[in-house]
Amino acid sequence: MNSARKTARVAGLLYVLACFHAPFSLIYLPSALMVPGNAMATANKIRASELLLRMGIVSDLVTNIIFIFVVLTLYRLLKGVDPHQAMLMVILWLVSVPIAFINTLNRLAALILLSGADFLSVFAQGQSEAMAMVFLRLYSQGNIVNQIFWGLWLLPFGILVFKSGFIPRILGVLLIIACFGYVASSVIYLLAPHYGPIVSRFMMMLEALGELPIVFWLLVKGVRVQPRGEPA
Repeated sequence: MNSARKTARVAGLLYVLACFHAPFSLIYLPSALMVPGNAMATANKIRASELLLRMGIVSDLVTNIIFIFVVLTLYRLLKGVDPHQAMLMVILWLVSVPIAFINTLNRLAALILLSGADFLSVFAQGQSEAMAMVFLRLYSQGNIVNQIFWGLWLLPFGILVFKSGFIPRILGVLLIIACFGYVASSVIYLLAPHYGPIVSRFMMMLEALGELPIVFWLLVKGVRVQPRGEPA
């Protein structure tokens, strides 16, 4: 197996590992623990399943750490195609990492507020529960903001794939479509939150259609020929 094909498959494997954690934290946990508009019921669910929320926090951290290596591996694979686009791809993803780490603190803040610690005795239980709900909502809003960068890095990635000559061009087109899906979903949530959930369902299909094919292509097929700029 040549070095480029090995690099492609490593990138695909890391991408799969990162994506494996994301649905648990971003989709399952909110539906399992949050009761919309009811801070008390949400707090009771979290108290009963604190470990679940802590697993979500760890999952967030693991996903973002793995994705750093995903992007660096893709950079190694694609830098010979266009070094400027490859660097832009890395920068746009790395911008999202500190945002994600800081956003994770919102979930930790909710856990602290529901911990029953002595220093929280100055707040009534209902107040602590309401503040915990605020931090959980801030976590969701933080993800909506960060979604812009989850989309933007796919634009140079898609351009690189399209120009590469050793990965099917259609996969690059799909990545570019996914980029606009992420960004549009985030902007609509911020400008017209009532329409956000409706639009998000459609955009999620675009995002999956854009990212999943390249993930499995890299993992299963690798690359077809040696990329430009790499020694044979």
